[in-house]
Amino acid sequence: MNTKQFTIFVAPSVIIMIALMIVPLIAAIWLGFHFITFRNVTTPEWVGLENYLYMLGDVRFWNSLRFTLFYILMTVPLHIVLGLVVALLLDQIKGLLRGVYMSATLLPFIITPIVGTLVYRQTFDRYGIYPYLLDQWFGIDINFFTGSNILILIFSQAIWYITPFAIVTLFAGLQTVPQEPLEAALVDGTTWLERLWYIVIPHLQNLFIFIGLISIMDAYRVFDSIFVLTKQNPIYTNVETLMYYNYQVAVQFQNLGRANAMSVLTVIGIFFILIPFLIVTYRQQVEER
Repeated sequence: MNTKQFTIFVAPSVIIMIALMIVPLIAAIWLGFHFITFRNVTTPEWVGLENYLYMLGDVRFWNSLRFTLFYILMTVPLHIVLGLVVALLLDQIKGLLRGVYMSATLLPFIITPIVGTLVYRQTFDRYGIYPYLLDQWFGIDINFFTGSNILILIFSQAIWYITPFAIVTLFAGLQTVPQEPLEAALVDGTTWLERLWYIVIPHLQNLFIFIGLISIMDAYRVFDSIFVLTKQNPIYTNVETLMYYNYQVAVQFQNLGRANAMSVLTVIGIFFILIPFLIVTYRQQVEER
């Protein structure tokens, strides 16, 4: 492929990326230098770095960043482990049942996030199925939307929703595991756990990194599930994510300049979070060459 052909094939993707990513980012940076509300959208006031400095000194911004990182730490590793477990179980099932189980595990991922979260909330609501069963079977009267229970609800909903992605990806990776090393290890008398640890998991290493990258980016910008589960109740000040607080600054406080500044800082933050993964991926690509 010569340079002209390469340019023809790549140009549409580059143009779309610039139009959908670079231009909005530059616009957000520029708008972050202005004081903008819904009343002066057409005549923004230049304030320089004031919005950026304000957000860097805002306690709620740092609290939302802290909770977002905690959210990532609690959900991403666990859903990868659960995805691997379920993928290994699906790999042992043959025939029509595999398709049935695969469809069942994909159901949360197929449903629209808002709809899925609404259904999830209703099952844990005061008169939902789970509080009812706990009350009838064990005599436990629990409100999942108070205190630390809301954290359990948020994390469990996140894992319920994103685990199918890990399941499908790892299940596909299991189909490419070479059989010769597994058969040789079986002849040598190794256990199933030893074959899993020394052969299967190293083979899936690139997929773990891929899932980690996508999941961290999704978790870093989570908004819809928090919005639906908390219903913007002010008592849930300890469960604000960056995107949720960004929404409040833009819509409720009507300060579009600070909201854009916060968006830019959020992009910078996720870039630094993803750097270790990008370095590992780059080194692996170099080694494979």
